[in-house]
Amino acid sequence: MRKYLMLTMALAALIAVSVAGIATGANNKPVTVEAGNLVFTFNGGFTPTKLPKNKLAPISLNASGNISTKDGSHPPALKETIVETDKNGAINVKGLPVCKSGQLQSRDTKAAEKACKSAIIGTGQTTVEVQFPEQKPIDVNSKLLVLNGGFSGGTTTLYIHAYFSAPVTGAIVTTLKIKKVKNGRYGLKTVATIPKIAGGSGSVKTFNLTINKKGVLTAKCPDGKLQAKATAIFSDGTKASAGIIRTCTGT
Repeated sequence: MRKYLMLTMALAALIAVSVAGIATGANNKPVTVEAGNLVFTFNGGFTPTKLPKNKLAPISLNASGNISTKDGSHPPALKETIVETDKNGAINVKGLPVCKSGQLQSRDTKAAEKACKSAIIGTGQTTVEVQFPEQKPIDVNSKLLVLNGGFSGGTTTLYIHAYFSAPVTGAIVTTLKIKKVKNGRYGLKTVATIPKIAGGSGSVKTFNLTINKKGVLTAKCPDGKLQAKATAIFSDGTKASAGIIRTCTGT
């Protein structure tokens, strides 16, 4: 299980910061960690880093990561991630244009942007490593689109759209379901369902993501820290968890 921990953190952190903007601090330098066969470098931050102690304020987010293995082997694919984020962070998409999943399926990036331009709340890039049986790994790249899927019945929905060209041509749409919870330090719970990439032969290798739609992400800093925890479930049935704590400055 330990050898999958940093991969869990990488992808879980991507989702966590995407929905709450609280998993990394802008004053933190890139961190490289080796765990078993995996080597993971993560960097990111939110601005401003000085936040009110008693009220939510808008923030922008950037996150990036690189995942590799010491022996060059192919990592397992991520199936589902469950993330709980700090009660001092929030997401609000009410009043924003909404994109439906059907508008993104089977569409390349340009078509998805055209169909749901007004619902885009963030963008980025990702590289996925695809390895078919008895073949060498192949890297494929895609722009990432983060889109508002709406708010209904207490649940916020986001979509992360990627489109990969040959040899695995097709759109991948990850669905994020976000609800408020009361669990001590944590106030939001996100469940992300990640579709199979290339029939399960594709795994995320690098990513970078920026969410800067004003007012979507907000946070406050009453006690000098913000935190998140995540559990990931992999295609081979492995489960792993990780916690993240970052400092902030209350004003």
